[in-house]
Amino acid sequence: MLASQPYVLRGPAVVWRPGGLSGHGARWREIGRGRVVYFPWDIDRSFWNFLSTDHARLLKNAILWATNEPPPVSVTGPGIIDLSIWSQKNSLTVHLVNLTNPMMMKGPIREIIPLVGQEVRVRIPEGKRVRAVSLLVAGSKPQVIHEGAIMRVKIPKIDLHEVVAFDLG
Repeated sequence: MLASQPYVLRGPAVVWRPGGLSGHGARWREIGRGRVVYFPWDIDRSFWNFLSTDHARLLKNAILWATNEPPPVSVTGPGIIDLSIWSQKNSLTVHLVNLTNPMMMKGPIREIIPLVGQEVRVRIPEGKRVRAVSLLVAGSKPQVIHEGAIMRVKIPKIDLHEVVAFDLG
C-alpha cells in the first residue's frame, strides 16, 4: 500500500517518502559558466498545496544561486507583490500588483488591502542614466535615492497596481 502512494502524510505536512529520503533534496552544480539546480521531486506542487515557507525559501534560494547575479529589481515592504519588468531601449518599467488579500492563494480577491512603505530597488543598465522616474498610477514623482548603479524608489501606497517608469538616456 505504501509503495503506491507518493508520500506518507503525518498531519498537514509531508514527513517522508516510502523507501527513505533518497528522492528529496536538491542537486546543484556548475557547468562551465552556467549553474543548474535540480529537484528530484515536485517542490512547486508541494509549495502550492501546503504553502510552506520552507519550500518558498528553498525555491527562492535555488533561483538566486542559479542566476549567479543580483536581481535587476527587488521590492521590500509588507505584503505580497507580483513583480514584472519591461525593458526597452530608452525606458524601464516595473509593474507592481498587490496580491495581499485574505484568500490570496486560494481564490478570487475579496478585499483590496492597500500597501504602504514599499521600496523598489532597480539596477540601471550599464551605460544608461536615469532622466526621470514616475509613478504612473498615482500620477506623481516618487522619492528617489541614487546609489551608484542602483536606484531606490519609495512608493507611498499601492492599492491594487502601481507602475514605476524610468526614462533612460
